Amino acid sequence: MNALVTIQGKSSVNVATVPALNEQKQYLTFLLGGEMFSIGILSIREIIWYSNLTEVPMMPTCIRGVINLRGAVVPVVDLSNRFGKPATPVTKNTCIIIAEIESPTGGDRQNMGVVVDAVQAVLEIPAREIEPTPAFGARIRGDFIEGIAKVNGKFVILLNVNSVLSREEIGAMGQVAESARMAVMAPLSLT
Repeated sequence: MNALVTIQGKSSVNVATVPALNEQKQYLTFLLGGEMFSIGILSIREIIWYSNLTEVPMMPTCIRGVINLRGAVVPVVDLSNRFGKPATPVTKNTCIIIAEIESPTGGDRQNMGVVVDAVQAVLEIPAREIEPTPAFGARIRGDFIEGIAKVNGKFVILLNVNSVLSREEIGAMGQVAESARMAVMAPLSLT
């Protein structure tokens, strides 16, 4: 049922069309290279300790390998490497966040693992405290960022999990890397 509300005597507005500024979303926060990032909790399936990773030859450098998760093969992405930084070092706090992503064509969903330095907490962030992606100054691509929030005096980058973990883009990166490797190897085989 939609209701019309008069706001400070101005005009009637359909409540169903007004964004809920007080709406809160939950985000899982984690550390990556000393910076705090987060992913919407609705995309998170589970968090596991880093272990039993199988490397797969000829994959993009941001793909650490695959894990067997209850019989399913799950690719694992190193977010630090995906952002153009050095690979995440493995420590006793290193975790793999299992996130569910959707394909650009819709419907099809797949689990992907994300290597992070350490998982922090689940935070409820009001929509009014989330700023849009800045047009400049971000150290990662703008389409990877859903928004930026300030929590306890620190900025938290809210990631767009479907852009960051795009299967199509990561697959294309692998094809480009393989083409470059073949181009380098071809002159060597002629000598």
